[in-house]
Amino acid sequence: MTIKVDDTNFEEIVLKSDKPVLVDFWAEWCGPCRMVGPIVDELAQDFDGKFVVTKVDVDASPATAAKFGIRNIPTILFIKDGEIVDKQVGAVPKTAIAEKMNAIL
Repeated sequence: MTIKVDDTNFEEIVLKSDKPVLVDFWAEWCGPCRMVGPIVDELAQDFDGKFVVTKVDVDASPATAAKFGIRNIPTILFIKDGEIVDKQVGAVPKTAIAEKMNAIL
């Protein structure tokens, strides 16, 4: 299951997580984001217990998007121990994201 994260709980859920975290920055109006969304949901199930999978609506959480320099969406950040360890910008196949997740584990 994906966790909706916003400006108020990002630090607690993402940066303080004891597991690696996938953060999907997206927006309702973004076509490629709607393609990636279901993939992220599937990955949340595939990596359940190994990864925390979150989504940040950039329109609802502009401070978080700005803090991480998100200029294009979808952007997926991979965070481990509070640090960005990898990044994916744009719509890509599920296998590409899964490979990055496996490399972090």
